[in-house]
Amino acid sequence: MLSGRPASGRDPARRALVAGAGGFIGHHLTAFLKRQGFWVRGVDLKHPEYAPTEADEFLILDLRERESCNRASESIDEIYQLAADMGGMGYISENHAHIFTNNSLININMLATARESRVRRFLCASSACVYPEHLQYEAAVTPLKEEYAYPANPQDAYGWEKLTSERLCMYYRQDYGLETRIARFHNIFGPLGTWEGGREKAPAALCRKIAVAKITGNPEVEIWGDGEQTRSFCYIDDCLSGIYGLMQSDYPEPLNLGQDRMVSINELADIIAEVAGVSIVKVHVPGPQGVRGRNSDNSRVGDILGWEPEVSLEEGLALTYRWVEEKVRASIHSTEEATVVAIGR
Repeated sequence: MLSGRPASGRDPARRALVAGAGGFIGHHLTAFLKRQGFWVRGVDLKHPEYAPTEADEFLILDLRERESCNRASESIDEIYQLAADMGGMGYISENHAHIFTNNSLININMLATARESRVRRFLCASSACVYPEHLQYEAAVTPLKEEYAYPANPQDAYGWEKLTSERLCMYYRQDYGLETRIARFHNIFGPLGTWEGGREKAPAALCRKIAVAKITGNPEVEIWGDGEQTRSFCYIDDCLSGIYGLMQSDYPEPLNLGQDRMVSINELADIIAEVAGVSIVKVHVPGPQGVRGRNSDNSRVGDILGWEPEVSLEEGLALTYRWVEEKVRASIHSTEEATVVAIGR
Protein backbone atom coordinates (compact mmCIF):
# COMPACT_ATOMS: atom_id res chain seq x y z
CA MET A 1 0.00 0.00 0.00
CA LEU A 2 1.36 3.43 -0.89
CA SER A 3 2.19 5.93 1.82
CA GLY A 4 0.59 9.35 2.27
CA ARG A 5 -3.02 8.30 3.04
CA PRO A 6 -4.36 8.61 6.60
CA ALA A 7 -5.21 5.28 8.22
CA SER A 8 -8.91 6.12 8.32
CA GLY A 9 -11.14 8.38 6.25
CA ARG A 10 -10.37 10.21 3.05
CA ASP A 11 -7.76 12.95 2.98
CA PRO A 12 -9.78 16.19 2.62
CA ALA A 13 -7.16 17.66 0.27
CA ARG A 14 -7.55 16.90 -3.42
CA ARG A 15 -5.00 14.32 -4.43
CA ALA A 16 -3.11 14.91 -7.67
CA LEU A 17 -0.68 12.78 -9.61
CA VAL A 18 1.89 14.66 -11.67
CA ALA A 19 3.31 12.16 -14.13
CA GLY A 20 6.61 13.48 -15.40
CA ALA A 21 7.27 15.39 -12.17
CA GLY A 22 11.02 15.10 -12.68
CA GLY A 23 10.82 17.18 -15.83
CA PHE A 24 10.63 20.92 -16.40
CA ILE A 25 6.87 21.61 -16.52
CA GLY A 26 6.05 18.75 -14.15
CA HIS A 27 8.45 20.03 -11.49
CA HIS A 28 6.97 23.52 -11.62
CA LEU A 29 3.42 22.14 -11.71
CA THR A 30 4.03 20.08 -8.57
CA ALA A 31 4.95 23.23 -6.65
CA PHE A 32 2.00 25.12 -8.15
CA LEU A 33 -0.51 22.45 -7.12
CA LYS A 34 0.89 22.38 -3.59
CA ARG A 35 0.20 26.11 -3.37
CA GLN A 36 -3.41 25.40 -4.41
CA GLY A 37 -3.80 23.00 -1.49
CA PHE A 38 -3.36 19.66 -3.26
CA TRP A 39 -1.69 16.59 -1.87
CA VAL A 40 0.68 15.71 -4.72
CA ARG A 41 2.34 12.49 -5.79
CA GLY A 42 5.14 12.95 -8.32
CA VAL A 43 6.26 10.14 -10.60
CA ASP A 44 9.12 9.97 -13.07
CA LEU A 45 12.14 7.94 -14.15
CA LYS A 46 14.28 10.46 -12.30
CA HIS A 47 14.11 13.10 -9.59
CA PRO A 48 14.11 16.78 -10.65
CA GLU A 49 17.64 17.73 -11.61
CA TYR A 50 17.91 21.33 -10.46
CA ALA A 51 15.86 21.68 -7.26
CA PRO A 52 14.21 19.33 -4.74
CA THR A 53 10.64 18.31 -5.48
CA GLU A 54 7.81 19.69 -3.36
CA ALA A 55 5.73 16.55 -3.88
CA ASP A 56 4.31 14.89 -0.78
CA GLU A 57 5.45 11.62 -2.28
CA PHE A 58 7.81 10.97 -5.21
CA LEU A 59 8.04 7.57 -6.87
CA ILE A 60 10.61 6.40 -9.41
CA LEU A 61 8.51 4.43 -11.88
CA ASP A 62 8.53 3.56 -15.59
CA LEU A 63 5.10 4.56 -16.89
CA ARG A 64 5.58 2.55 -20.06
CA GLU A 65 4.67 -0.37 -17.80
CA ARG A 66 1.02 -0.85 -16.82
CA GLU A 67 1.76 -1.96 -13.27
CA SER A 68 3.75 1.22 -12.67
CA CYS A 69 0.77 3.28 -13.86
CA ASN A 70 -1.52 1.38 -11.50
CA ARG A 71 0.81 2.08 -8.60
CA ALA A 72 1.18 5.73 -9.49
CA SER A 73 -2.59 6.31 -9.74
CA GLU A 74 -3.68 4.64 -6.51
CA SER A 75 -6.05 6.88 -4.46
CA ILE A 76 -5.70 9.83 -6.86
CA ASP A 77 -8.39 12.37 -7.81
CA GLU A 78 -6.72 14.19 -10.71
CA ILE A 79 -3.98 13.07 -13.11
CA TYR A 80 -1.72 15.56 -14.86
CA GLN A 81 -0.10 13.45 -17.57
CA LEU A 82 3.11 15.26 -18.54
CA ALA A 83 5.40 12.24 -18.78
CA ALA A 84 6.97 12.07 -22.23
CA ASP A 85 10.13 11.27 -24.15
CA MET A 86 10.94 14.67 -25.64
CA GLY A 87 13.49 17.41 -26.22
CA GLY A 88 14.36 20.20 -28.62
CA MET A 89 14.47 19.94 -32.41
CA GLY A 90 17.89 18.32 -32.33
CA TYR A 91 16.41 15.39 -30.41
CA ILE A 92 12.91 14.95 -31.80
CA SER A 93 14.12 15.15 -35.41
CA GLU A 94 16.39 12.12 -34.92
CA ASN A 95 14.41 9.78 -32.64
CA HIS A 96 11.04 9.26 -34.32
CA ALA A 97 10.44 5.57 -33.55
CA HIS A 98 11.78 5.86 -30.01
CA ILE A 99 9.60 8.88 -29.21
CA PHE A 100 6.43 7.47 -30.78
CA THR A 101 6.79 4.12 -29.03
CA ASN A 102 7.62 5.45 -25.57
CA ASN A 103 5.00 8.18 -25.52
CA SER A 104 2.25 5.98 -26.92
CA LEU A 105 2.88 3.34 -24.28
CA ILE A 106 2.79 5.95 -21.50
CA ASN A 107 -0.44 7.58 -22.66
CA ILE A 108 -2.29 4.35 -23.42
CA ASN A 109 -1.39 2.90 -20.03
CA MET A 110 -2.15 6.08 -18.12
CA LEU A 111 -5.59 6.51 -19.70
CA ALA A 112 -6.51 2.88 -19.05
CA THR A 113 -5.42 3.23 -15.44
CA ALA A 114 -7.27 6.54 -15.03
CA ARG A 115 -10.49 4.88 -16.19
CA GLU A 116 -10.13 1.93 -13.85
CA SER A 117 -9.09 4.15 -10.93
CA ARG A 118 -12.12 6.41 -11.49
CA VAL A 119 -10.12 9.61 -11.32
CA ARG A 120 -12.05 12.88 -11.47
CA ARG A 121 -10.04 14.59 -14.22
CA PHE A 122 -7.21 13.68 -16.60
CA LEU A 123 -4.97 16.25 -18.28
CA CYS A 124 -3.36 15.34 -21.58
CA ALA A 125 -0.27 17.48 -22.25
CA SER A 126 -0.33 17.91 -26.01
CA SER A 127 1.74 20.20 -28.21
CA ALA A 128 1.63 22.76 -31.00
CA CYS A 129 3.52 20.10 -32.96
CA VAL A 130 0.12 18.57 -33.82
CA TYR A 131 -0.57 21.31 -36.38
CA PRO A 132 -0.16 20.53 -40.10
CA GLU A 133 3.22 21.18 -41.63
CA HIS A 134 1.70 22.78 -44.73
CA LEU A 135 0.23 25.59 -42.61
CA GLN A 136 3.70 26.48 -41.31
CA TYR A 137 5.80 26.86 -44.45
CA GLU A 138 6.19 30.64 -44.08
CA ALA A 139 7.85 32.63 -41.30
CA ALA A 140 4.93 35.08 -41.31
CA VAL A 141 2.53 32.28 -40.38
CA THR A 142 -1.17 32.75 -39.69
CA PRO A 143 -1.76 32.07 -35.96
CA LEU A 144 -2.90 28.49 -35.46
CA LYS A 145 -6.47 27.92 -34.31
CA GLU A 146 -7.43 24.68 -32.62
CA GLU A 147 -9.55 23.49 -35.55
CA TYR A 148 -6.57 23.81 -37.92
CA ALA A 149 -5.20 20.50 -36.61
CA TYR A 150 -7.34 18.70 -39.21
CA PRO A 151 -6.88 17.47 -41.92
CA ALA A 152 -3.94 16.04 -40.02
CA ASN A 153 -0.38 16.44 -41.25
CA PRO A 154 2.07 16.95 -38.34
CA GLN A 155 5.71 17.32 -39.27
CA ASP A 156 7.23 14.57 -37.17
CA ALA A 157 6.58 11.55 -34.96
CA TYR A 158 6.29 13.68 -31.85
CA GLY A 159 3.41 15.61 -33.39
CA TRP A 160 1.67 12.48 -34.68
CA GLU A 161 1.89 10.82 -31.29
CA LYS A 162 0.45 13.88 -29.55
CA LEU A 163 -2.43 14.02 -32.01
CA THR A 164 -3.27 10.33 -31.60
CA SER A 165 -3.18 10.76 -27.82
CA GLU A 166 -5.66 13.62 -28.12
CA ARG A 167 -7.97 11.30 -30.09
CA LEU A 168 -7.60 8.57 -27.50
CA CYS A 169 -8.62 11.04 -24.78
CA MET A 170 -11.69 11.93 -26.81
CA TYR A 171 -12.67 8.28 -27.14
CA TYR A 172 -12.17 7.62 -23.42
CA ARG A 173 -14.44 10.55 -22.67
CA GLN A 174 -17.09 9.41 -25.17
CA ASP A 175 -16.98 5.69 -24.38
CA TYR A 176 -16.21 5.66 -20.68
CA GLY A 177 -17.13 9.09 -19.34
CA LEU A 178 -13.57 9.94 -18.28
CA GLU A 179 -13.29 13.71 -17.91
CA THR A 180 -10.28 14.54 -20.08
CA ARG A 181 -8.74 17.95 -20.71
CA ILE A 182 -6.25 18.68 -23.50
CA ALA A 183 -3.67 21.47 -23.46
CA ARG A 184 -1.63 22.20 -26.59
CA PHE A 185 1.58 23.77 -25.28
CA HIS A 186 3.44 26.32 -27.41
CA ASN A 187 7.15 26.46 -26.50
CA ILE A 188 7.07 26.71 -22.71
CA PHE A 189 10.29 28.03 -21.14
CA GLY A 190 11.75 29.19 -17.84
CA PRO A 191 14.32 28.37 -15.14
CA LEU A 192 14.95 24.82 -13.86
CA GLY A 193 14.78 23.30 -17.33
CA THR A 194 17.26 21.40 -19.48
CA TRP A 195 19.90 23.87 -20.72
CA GLU A 196 22.56 21.61 -22.26
CA GLY A 197 23.10 18.12 -23.63
CA GLY A 198 20.97 18.14 -26.79
CA ARG A 199 17.44 18.04 -25.34
CA GLU A 200 17.23 21.74 -24.48
CA LYS A 201 14.88 23.99 -26.44
CA ALA A 202 15.68 27.24 -28.22
CA PRO A 203 15.35 29.75 -25.32
CA ALA A 204 17.57 27.68 -23.00
CA ALA A 205 20.05 26.85 -25.77
CA LEU A 206 20.45 30.51 -26.72
CA CYS A 207 20.70 31.55 -23.07
CA ARG A 208 23.55 29.05 -22.67
CA LYS A 209 25.36 30.12 -25.84
CA ILE A 210 25.08 33.81 -25.00
CA ALA A 211 26.21 33.21 -21.41
CA VAL A 212 29.29 31.41 -22.78
CA ALA A 213 29.91 34.32 -25.15
CA LYS A 214 29.68 36.78 -22.25
CA ILE A 215 31.93 34.80 -19.91
CA THR A 216 34.60 33.85 -22.45
CA GLY A 217 34.62 37.11 -24.41
CA ASN A 218 34.04 35.28 -27.70
CA PRO A 219 30.98 37.02 -29.20
CA GLU A 220 30.14 34.32 -31.76
CA VAL A 221 26.82 32.53 -31.16
CA GLU A 222 25.75 29.69 -33.45
CA ILE A 223 22.15 29.66 -34.70
CA TRP A 224 20.69 26.83 -36.76
CA GLY A 225 19.57 27.94 -40.20
CA ASP A 226 19.17 31.60 -41.14
CA GLY A 227 17.47 32.43 -37.85
CA GLU A 228 14.39 33.83 -39.55
CA GLN A 229 12.19 30.89 -38.50
CA THR A 230 9.50 32.15 -36.12
CA ARG A 231 7.89 30.93 -32.90
CA SER A 232 5.96 32.19 -29.88
CA PHE A 233 7.34 31.46 -26.41
CA CYS A 234 5.29 31.16 -23.21
CA TYR A 235 6.76 31.58 -19.72
CA ILE A 236 6.24 28.71 -17.30
CA ASP A 237 4.13 30.65 -14.76
CA ASP A 238 1.55 31.50 -17.42
CA CYS A 239 1.49 27.88 -18.56
CA LEU A 240 0.73 26.71 -15.02
CA SER A 241 -2.18 29.08 -14.54
CA GLY A 242 -3.57 27.94 -17.89
CA ILE A 243 -3.30 24.27 -16.96
CA TYR A 244 -5.08 24.87 -13.68
CA GLY A 245 -7.84 26.91 -15.28
CA LEU A 246 -8.39 24.25 -17.92
CA MET A 247 -8.60 21.45 -15.35
CA GLN A 248 -11.17 23.38 -13.31
CA SER A 249 -13.26 24.11 -16.40
CA ASP A 250 -15.87 21.97 -18.13
CA TYR A 251 -14.25 22.35 -21.57
CA PRO A 252 -13.18 18.96 -23.02
CA GLU A 253 -11.75 19.97 -26.42
CA PRO A 254 -8.10 20.86 -27.13
CA LEU A 255 -6.99 24.38 -26.18
CA ASN A 256 -3.85 26.29 -27.13
CA LEU A 257 -1.73 27.37 -24.18
CA GLY A 258 0.95 29.74 -25.37
CA GLN A 259 1.99 33.27 -26.11
CA ASP A 260 0.54 34.86 -29.24
CA ARG A 261 3.54 37.14 -29.81
CA MET A 262 5.67 35.76 -32.63
CA VAL A 263 9.42 36.45 -32.92
CA SER A 264 12.20 35.10 -35.10
CA ILE A 265 15.05 33.11 -33.60
CA ASN A 266 17.35 36.00 -34.52
CA GLU A 267 15.11 38.35 -32.55
CA LEU A 268 15.04 35.93 -29.64
CA ALA A 269 18.85 35.94 -29.58
CA ASP A 270 18.91 39.75 -29.64
CA ILE A 271 16.51 39.98 -26.69
CA ILE A 272 18.63 37.54 -24.65
CA ALA A 273 21.84 39.39 -25.56
CA GLU A 274 20.29 42.64 -24.34
CA VAL A 275 19.27 40.95 -21.09
CA ALA A 276 22.83 39.64 -20.74
CA GLY A 277 24.31 43.06 -21.50
CA VAL A 278 26.56 41.74 -24.24
CA SER A 279 27.01 42.22 -27.99
CA ILE A 280 26.94 39.03 -30.03
CA VAL A 281 27.87 37.96 -33.55
CA LYS A 282 25.36 35.50 -34.98
CA VAL A 283 26.92 32.61 -36.90
CA HIS A 284 24.32 30.73 -38.93
CA VAL A 285 25.08 27.03 -39.29
CA PRO A 286 23.23 23.98 -40.67
CA GLY A 287 20.91 22.28 -38.21
CA PRO A 288 17.33 21.08 -37.69
CA GLN A 289 14.89 23.97 -37.66
CA GLY A 290 11.42 22.44 -37.55
CA VAL A 291 8.63 24.28 -39.31
CA ARG A 292 9.35 27.71 -40.79
CA GLY A 293 6.81 29.58 -38.69
CA ARG A 294 4.47 28.88 -35.76
CA ASN A 295 2.27 31.08 -33.59
CA SER A 296 -0.61 30.46 -31.21
CA ASP A 297 -4.10 31.81 -31.77
CA ASN A 298 -5.36 32.49 -28.24
CA SER A 299 -8.91 33.51 -29.13
CA ARG A 300 -10.55 30.36 -27.86
CA VAL A 301 -8.61 29.99 -24.62
CA GLY A 302 -9.41 33.63 -23.87
CA ASP A 303 -13.11 33.07 -24.50
CA ILE A 304 -13.31 29.77 -22.61
CA LEU A 305 -11.02 30.39 -19.64
CA GLY A 306 -10.53 34.15 -19.64
CA TRP A 307 -6.81 33.31 -19.74
CA GLU A 308 -4.05 35.34 -21.28
CA PRO A 309 -0.29 35.39 -20.66
CA GLU A 310 0.82 37.93 -18.07
CA VAL A 311 4.62 37.56 -18.25
CA SER A 312 6.22 39.34 -21.20
CA LEU A 313 8.85 37.60 -23.30
CA GLU A 314 11.49 40.02 -22.04
CA GLU A 315 10.57 39.41 -18.38
CA GLY A 316 10.56 35.64 -18.81
CA LEU A 317 13.85 35.59 -20.68
CA ALA A 318 15.49 37.78 -18.03
CA LEU A 319 14.53 35.29 -15.32
CA THR A 320 15.59 32.33 -17.44
CA TYR A 321 18.88 33.86 -18.57
CA ARG A 322 20.01 34.70 -15.04
CA TRP A 323 19.42 31.10 -13.98
CA VAL A 324 21.19 29.64 -17.04
CA GLU A 325 24.17 31.99 -16.64
CA GLU A 326 24.63 30.74 -13.08
CA LYS A 327 24.67 27.15 -14.36
CA VAL A 328 27.15 28.01 -17.13
CA ARG A 329 29.49 29.80 -14.71
CA ALA A 330 29.37 26.85 -12.32
CA SER A 331 30.06 24.43 -15.18
CA ILE A 332 33.04 26.45 -16.46
CA HIS A 333 34.43 26.80 -12.92
CA SER A 334 34.10 23.07 -12.36
CA THR A 335 35.89 22.34 -15.65
CA GLU A 336 38.72 24.73 -14.78
CA GLU A 337 39.15 23.14 -11.35
CA ALA A 338 39.27 19.65 -12.90
CA THR A 339 41.94 20.85 -15.36
CA VAL A 340 44.07 22.30 -12.58
CA VAL A 341 43.84 19.03 -10.63
CA ALA A 342 44.75 16.99 -13.70
CA ILE A 343 47.80 19.20 -14.46
CA GLY A 344 48.94 18.94 -10.85
CA ARG A 345 49.06 15.17 -10.85
